[in-house]
Amino acid sequence: MYSRVITGAVNGIESMLAAVEVDASKGMPGFEMVGQLNNEVREAKERVRVALKNASIQIPPMRLTVSISPAEMRKEGASYDLPIAVGILVSLGMIPEEGIHNTLIVGELGLDGEVRAVRGVLPIVQKAKRECVKRCIVPVANVREGAVIDGIEIIGVDSLSETIEYLQEVEERKPQKIAPAGRTLIGAIDEPEKDLDFADINGQEVVKRAVEIAAAGFHHVLMIGPPGSGKTMIAKRIPTILPDLSREESLEVTTIYSVAGQLDDDKALITKRPFLDPHHTISEQALAGGGRIPRPGVISLAHRGVLFMDELPEFRHNTIEILRQPLEDKRIHIARTYGNFVYPADFMLVAAMNPCPCGYFPDRNRCTCSEAEIRRYLSRISGPILDRIDVVTEAPRVDIRQLSAEPHNESSADIKARVMEARARQEHRYRGTRYRFNAELRSGDIREYCRLGADEQEMLEEIFTMMNLSARAYHKIIKVARTIADLDGQDDISTAHISEAVCYRINDKGYWS
Repeated sequence: MYSRVITGAVNGIESMLAAVEVDASKGMPGFEMVGQLNNEVREAKERVRVALKNASIQIPPMRLTVSISPAEMRKEGASYDLPIAVGILVSLGMIPEEGIHNTLIVGELGLDGEVRAVRGVLPIVQKAKRECVKRCIVPVANVREGAVIDGIEIIGVDSLSETIEYLQEVEERKPQKIAPAGRTLIGAIDEPEKDLDFADINGQEVVKRAVEIAAAGFHHVLMIGPPGSGKTMIAKRIPTILPDLSREESLEVTTIYSVAGQLDDDKALITKRPFLDPHHTISEQALAGGGRIPRPGVISLAHRGVLFMDELPEFRHNTIEILRQPLEDKRIHIARTYGNFVYPADFMLVAAMNPCPCGYFPDRNRCTCSEAEIRRYLSRISGPILDRIDVVTEAPRVDIRQLSAEPHNESSADIKARVMEARARQEHRYRGTRYRFNAELRSGDIREYCRLGADEQEMLEEIFTMMNLSARAYHKIIKVARTIADLDGQDDISTAHISEAVCYRINDKGYWS
């Protein structure tokens, strides 16, 4: 007898529906599986066979053939275990065909029949809803994740026996057997960091202004200063002033973490912008994503959030150069034998560095570095990477009087209020377009959304010639000026906005000149 069970598959960041086809026929007893399967999937026949035995189900001596389609896609993971077991039981007549009608099934099986969590449930459920599937049977550990999606029944099971009992039940009594998971099961979501606040930072007003501009327009920012000047403290507080994730952005971020297998059991939906701070010893593969069949790397896990790279020159040169494509294209393209994979990588780069190996240049009373050592240190960051950073600011040594004075600092809530006002102006400006922030503007659209008067255009032309800017740097100055104007509540970009934006260009800092 032939049966067909709907299941889901993840290919890169994309999800698709797959079909587990099972044929049980007379002949030499055997269990064959086809469909371009990796070792994890091939081993499913042993897990399924033992799980069925431990569920007190005896498989008669028959020839079982299992095919997982589409055949041209490489299959990986253990999520096919449960649909294979169900397909076998349907083919043997132990589960009625009506029981699996319009039902998607995913789950890994333990030898004792336990249904274990799998990765990628959220995008699979999203795809199932788009394909008008009525219900999804998923491991109970993934039920919160699946319940995020409205308009589709999510059934959580914790054992093969429970799955069989549910599928054997008549349609009218299924809801009584196992109640579908509702949105009330979404449970815990990300709470804001209550112990991180800009009110804790004394001094560094220029740096705080720079990161406010960067947060408002989602610009990349680099902080340069001696050790202990507060660069890391400021970077860790940037998420507290960023605009909240929209529902659409939350689903994007949660999907990436689901595919990567890094979604916490108690968090069904990520609602806080990610903040990742990899150590400078991170490998190229871990940063970009990789593996035989690549999974998202740190760059993609920081999507819609912050990627903080402390001590930027200490990262390997090739590792830093990986940032070129995602900083420009907002995605990363990985080619492997089994196919090409494109992962989203629209993050805000926040980098911090010392001005020299010892950290105290240009204070020659403390700096012990030679000119050659300083040049060698700075050359670890290439010109193309620097050109892609919108805002560069100095974080000087904090004076003792600032540290000991009674703090009267703005809180993260105060700064975020201004950021949100600027964000509202951008949202209104880019309504109906693909843009969310000023930093995302393509060069072809800058003229439309960042109109300049005659004085402003003349000023920019003089700056372009004097500073020997690249075309990319020219456009970035305009985009940063647009953000500064939004923070000031102005519709038009003025010469004052351009002047401030120019101050954040790397050429004006003297380190690389």
